Amino acid sequence: MHTADGHSGEFGHGHHHDSEHQHGHGQHTHEHPKGLRGILREIFVPHSHDAADSVDDALEASAVGIRAVKISLVVLGVTAALQVLVVAASGSVALAADTIHNFSDALTAVPLWIAFALGRRAATRRYTYGFGRAEDLAGLFVVAMIALSALIAGYEAVRRMLAPVPIEHLGWVAVAGVIGFLGNETVALYRIRVGRRIGSAALVADGLHARTDGFTSLAVLLGAGGVALGFPLADPIIGLLITLAILAVLRTAARDVLRRLMDAVEPGLVTAAERALAAEPDVQGVRSLRMRWIGHRLHAVVELDVAPSITLAEAHRVAHEAEHTLTHVVPKLNTAVVHAYPAHAG
Repeated sequence: MHTADGHSGEFGHGHHHDSEHQHGHGQHTHEHPKGLRGILREIFVPHSHDAADSVDDALEASAVGIRAVKISLVVLGVTAALQVLVVAASGSVALAADTIHNFSDALTAVPLWIAFALGRRAATRRYTYGFGRAEDLAGLFVVAMIALSALIAGYEAVRRMLAPVPIEHLGWVAVAGVIGFLGNETVALYRIRVGRRIGSAALVADGLHARTDGFTSLAVLLGAGGVALGFPLADPIIGLLITLAILAVLRTAARDVLRRLMDAVEPGLVTAAERALAAEPDVQGVRSLRMRWIGHRLHAVVELDVAPSITLAEAHRVAHEAEHTLTHVVPKLNTAVVHAYPAHAG
């Protein structure tokens, strides 16, 4: 940009937020559907962020994510152990297969654990943005597991409809279904809540994955109830309905994870940031504002138009204040690079 002494050039100001910086941010208000519609929407399309209760520090967020994975694995381990006891008491081969399936699904959290641990490593000369993208790749794996769950659930439902299999040990089957549903739904709610707080689409997807396992256990419970009431087809019919529910969850999880990989952010967040920057003293316009998620952290690059008559020192101040404004408007912002240009430049 042009300075008072006639020199010209571009001025840029960048900042990286680490564990020593804590920033507030603007409040986001959203209307949520009420009643049954609101409950169903929250189950199948959970809200993508929770600005009022967010964790804005990068290392702390990764630590919170790892802790969430550890706790949920313990809960799912206890759930699987209780189901093993039910299997031992009932001698049901079908229940044994379902228990093994639930246990293997619980282990899908391990790649996410590894991704959070990788995300805490410092950037290198090869990976100059760090390793946060590993979290998004783990999210793809979770989405694949949800798709596999839908495929298995649909296949089993159709198979049982074409070749009905009598369900034995109805009481034990119901007990196992209750245990599986409560354990998985508890983990789902916990993972989704923590995922929102730290801005992790992958952890939210893993919560949705746990929810699909809970749906499967619910199908077992409802199917056993239908058979007990003298309606054997209740089992495969409920299985098909659960498959549709899992597909709805898959759509939400895939959408959120793929959006992260495509560097998508909420348009409302961009609008709020642009308005805040445009309101800064000496800023005559916002040329461009680009933001992207890398893991659960946001990165921003801004180009501002400023008065061409101001000095280099004043331009530095404008850029610094603009960067500071972004930290208060954009939750989970990790880095911001602000470039200032004279307003008449092309």
